[in-house]
Order: sequence, then C-alpha cells, then structure tokens
Amino acid sequence: MKKEMQFNQIKVIVCDTYDELSAEAAEIVAAEMKKKPDFVLGLATGSSPVGLYTKLAEKNRAGEIDFANVRTFNLDEYYPIDPTNDQSYRYFMNKNLFNKTNIKLENTRVPDGTAADTDKFCQSYEDDIKAAGGVDLQVLGIGNNGHIGFNEPCDKFYNITHVVELTENTIEANSRFFESADLVPKKAITMGVGTIMNAKKIVLVANGKNKAQALYEALCCDVTPNNQCSVLQYHKDVTMILDKDAASLLK
Repeated sequence: MKKEMQFNQIKVIVCDTYDELSAEAAEIVAAEMKKKPDFVLGLATGSSPVGLYTKLAEKNRAGEIDFANVRTFNLDEYYPIDPTNDQSYRYFMNKNLFNKTNIKLENTRVPDGTAADTDKFCQSYEDDIKAAGGVDLQVLGIGNNGHIGFNEPCDKFYNITHVVELTENTIEANSRFFESADLVPKKAITMGVGTIMNAKKIVLVANGKNKAQALYEALCCDVTPNNQCSVLQYHKDVTMILDKDAASLLK
C-alpha cells in the first residue's frame, strides 16, 4: 500500500516498507531512463538509496533498462579519501550499482577525494556536468540534520560544487560506517545546492524515524539554509518517496 500527499510543488509518496519504497523509486527512475539512451543520472550514497540501486541493477539484468550509454555524477565524496578505501563513495557506488550493471566505468563520475587542487577540481566537475547537458534526474537522500549532498546546515546556500567542513552531527551519524568517529574524514567535496537545483527532476528517498523531523522542517516550514533540503520547495519537479517512519510527522 502507498499513500500520496502534496506539499506545495512537492509530491510525497509514503510506502509501508523500505522494500516498497525502493521498488517505487526504481520504477520512477527506470521510466525516466527509458526516455533517453544517454541519460544523465545524478546519484547519492548513504543507506537510503541502496535498495533503489539493487532494484535498478535487477531491472538492468532483466533487460528492462540499459546503462550502456548512461552517464552519472555523484553528489559528493569525503575529503581526503582514496577511492580504494572501502568507505569512499566511489567504492560504495562500484559495489552497490556500477559493478552490477552494464554501465561503462569511464562514464561514471564521483568527486575526487584525492584532488590536490580542490578549487580547480570543483570547477572542472561543474564544467563536466554542463558539458553532459546537465543532470536529467538527481537521486537524493536527506541527512537527519536536513543536509542534501554534504551541504550542511549553515547561514547560506552554496551554489556550486565546493569543499565543506562536516558538522559533528554528520560525523557522528556516519561513524557507524567506520571503526571510530576519529576515522571519519572531517571534510567533503559536494555539489552545491544550485547544482542540485539545476537537475531537471529530483527523486528523494528516505526511511527511518531519524529522518522524520528533518523532512517535516523541509516540507512544512520556511525555506532556510539551516535545513538545506527545504530549498527543494522551489524546484518544479520533486518526488519524495518515504517509508511510514520517515513520514510520521507529515499530515
């Protein structure tokens, strides 16, 4: 069972389970991919999109969708971190999606956690997205502090790809993936909010009660950089797919 709600321009689909959430998101992404062979797909990491990627890989193996000419751009990456590190987002994407499909690895882009000149890299990442024709569909998650990508709560929205200092909240939340919080990188490279908002379509997936307050603030309160996700209220084509726990504060 699923329930649909509308918050201004944002469509919200509430599913009973994480598996249903993942299947619903995969149907939407797959339908968009079928419209354009050289689709440009923006990708997110974290626990919420894993099920979506599993479903997309299953559809690829079944011949329902083709990744042969798809190009991807990931939202973010820790900095500094080597791509061979099993906690890097390059490693995550290879494991959870790229190595399970017929995508060409040279068509996949993840911010470079080893870049010597981060300013130069960030500009080149922006240039590459523009050269690809922009992102057709951006997959997002949401942090329990409302971050999208690694755009943390602060006093403004950053427009383009940039280096960010991670908050203690995010470091603590991500420490479960590392042996200790001390090993979590303190910085990241992330697409800016402007880059995210330039995507033609956005699909956000979220599960768990720890996301409920951030989602309530993003959908039902004023737009503010203290909840970076709230800026999605200004985008013309956003679908959020949530489980019941994540949607528990929405009416």
